[in-house]
Amino acid sequence: MSGMSAFSDMSMPIWSNGPAPGQFYNFPGGSSLQNRDMQFGFKGSFGSQRTSQPITTGTSVVGLKFHDGVVIAADTLVSYGSLARYTSIDRVFKVNDYTIIGAGGDFADFQFLKQHIDQKIVDDIAFGDNYHMKPKSLYNWLMRVLYNKRSRFDPLWLDIVVGGMQDGEPFLGHINLRGRAYENNAIATGFGQHLAIPLFREYSENPQIVLNRDQALGLTKKVMEVLYYRDCRGFNKYTQAIATAEGVKVEGPISVDQNWNVAHMVKGF
Repeated sequence: MSGMSAFSDMSMPIWSNGPAPGQFYNFPGGSSLQNRDMQFGFKGSFGSQRTSQPITTGTSVVGLKFHDGVVIAADTLVSYGSLARYTSIDRVFKVNDYTIIGAGGDFADFQFLKQHIDQKIVDDIAFGDNYHMKPKSLYNWLMRVLYNKRSRFDPLWLDIVVGGMQDGEPFLGHINLRGRAYENNAIATGFGQHLAIPLFREYSENPQIVLNRDQALGLTKKVMEVLYYRDCRGFNKYTQAIATAEGVKVEGPISVDQNWNVAHMVKGF
């Protein structure tokens, strides 16, 4: 009988209550990944889920340095695929009295990120040490955040333009979803890289031309008009943030000029 008892014990599973073949083990006290995934309709897909593409998006953001400041502009449209879903969304913001920011790409990702930026500003105020985040500090922080998220295969689907006054000098930088970053006198995201940059560079890279504030804002309005004509995700209203030594100001919505006199020449559609 003792031999039979020993044989019976050996025939039992080594790990009682273990995982069934092809399944994950649910540790005691933990939530069931399988039950959770089945509840939300993933049907056998376990573990963390990643956003594989942006859903509700904004298009181009443009930024330009001028003699004593920086301007960043973006239209007020956020699209759900090809649907012009939200037409009055600001995509440029004042961060503090030195820094402005504009965002293209997935707007939900930017809302998530902006909560953390706002909290950093609150922390600066709470310390009461008269220190405020400068644009280059925010630029470097965003670079590390976006690179970190990309390295975890969970990127924030964003194109961000940061501008402002850094120790009395205009600053303008760009960070994309991979954490790649650069500084320049003129920056644009999305279709703006192809349509806006050539118009900006005609002035920003000519050493004989020094743009003042009014000229920079006029050029920005012309660029936003071109983007409205040529980008099917563009919109005819935009907001702009301006940073100078006097502080930061957000203006808009501003309507672009529209001239469809050449529409009769478009054929074949």
